[in-house]
Amino acid sequence: MAEPVASLQHRFDAIYREDGRRAFATLVRVLGDFDRAEEALHEAFRSALESWPRDGVPDNPAAWLVAAGRFRSIDQHRKTARWVPLDGGPGDAAHAGDERRPLHEPEAHAWPNGNEPDEVADDPLRLIFTCCHPSLAEEARAALTLREVCGLSTEQIARAFLLAVPTLAQRIVRAKTKIRAAGIPFEVPAGAELPARLPSVLRVVYLLFNEGYSRTAGDALLDADLAGEAIRLARTLAALLPEPEVQGLLALMLLQQSRASARVDAAGELVPLDEQDRSRWDRTAIAEGLALVERALRSGRAGPYAVQAAIAAVHAEASVAATTDWPQIAALYDVLLRLEPQPVVALNRAVAVAMAGDLLGGLAAIDGLLANGGLDGYHLVHAARADLLRRLERLDEARTAYERALACCQQGPEQRFLRRRLAGLAGAG
Repeated sequence: MAEPVASLQHRFDAIYREDGRRAFATLVRVLGDFDRAEEALHEAFRSALESWPRDGVPDNPAAWLVAAGRFRSIDQHRKTARWVPLDGGPGDAAHAGDERRPLHEPEAHAWPNGNEPDEVADDPLRLIFTCCHPSLAEEARAALTLREVCGLSTEQIARAFLLAVPTLAQRIVRAKTKIRAAGIPFEVPAGAELPARLPSVLRVVYLLFNEGYSRTAGDALLDADLAGEAIRLARTLAALLPEPEVQGLLALMLLQQSRASARVDAAGELVPLDEQDRSRWDRTAIAEGLALVERALRSGRAGPYAVQAAIAAVHAEASVAATTDWPQIAALYDVLLRLEPQPVVALNRAVAVAMAGDLLGGLAAIDGLLANGGLDGYHLVHAARADLLRRLERLDEARTAYERALACCQQGPEQRFLRRRLAGLAGAG
């Protein structure tokens, strides 16, 4: 019996969010081309809109979408190949079997711990490794992954990387062309190749998580499906290669995601860390994250993700905000800054120094970062500076900093939070 239209539309939207990109990853493997896979996915959803109201939603929607998309793509490809100019161009016979030309057929491998990825469930992981192949330019890997694995728009990614949209679009097109031309394998590598490719993959998995944990733009702070998919991929990586940095990344994401339900109020508005109801934090996720952190640190080979996880662990262990061990967090940021001397790490260290009691020292560090010019368009540096100025009761300067943060911010909940802070300054004034 057909479902009511409203109920079906709700399920359809949920399937699109939860299964769409996973089906796309499988279609890339089956069809061997990004653009063909994208077209096939669109055709599959179009077929679903026609048949599901009549026949009902299948038990396995993702498998249905893959089958429908593959069939439509093969059918369209055969028609295109058959109707060609009679000038010696390739005919249908020349393309016999073309529908079965993947980027590269997965081969049998000896996995580090004997656990081979599931054939379909881990197609997104295979696609990430393809997008992070060392033959691609490093700056293109993350952009391509966010576009093809996460389904973010070119405009969203350009905003995240502070790039012009045409520049980012060209970068993605060149990377896809390189994958096709070079026959880059669609597989999770084995042996010595796996650890060598791991840093790029961990980076894009964390970028995927961050887009779910705090969206770059839009009217919602969280995308639970995206964050959950990143955690699932990290679990798969940890099973394949239980290295300290993989464990550290999984721990970091679990500890951050444990706060998800407390980060927004009933209206979906942002709740800052020091105002969150910590009884709503997910203690199961925290316990798992803490165990992973301890394991990674005890290995003696902890890297940047494990250190970030240790910082998240300090927050998780504080039952109320007032008992947070900010001196320990500042010390951990000193370690992280040596491992990863990046401006955003320096910004977080400056905030930790201020919260540990040295407001003026933290403010001076932030002003130094702004003087270098690299973070001027980053709204969080201005928001952090505004907060320190507010705490120092330098309200006019705080107002200017909040206004600058608001001008740089693209996300609705953060914009509204900054406006509330500005309104609070007006009341204080």
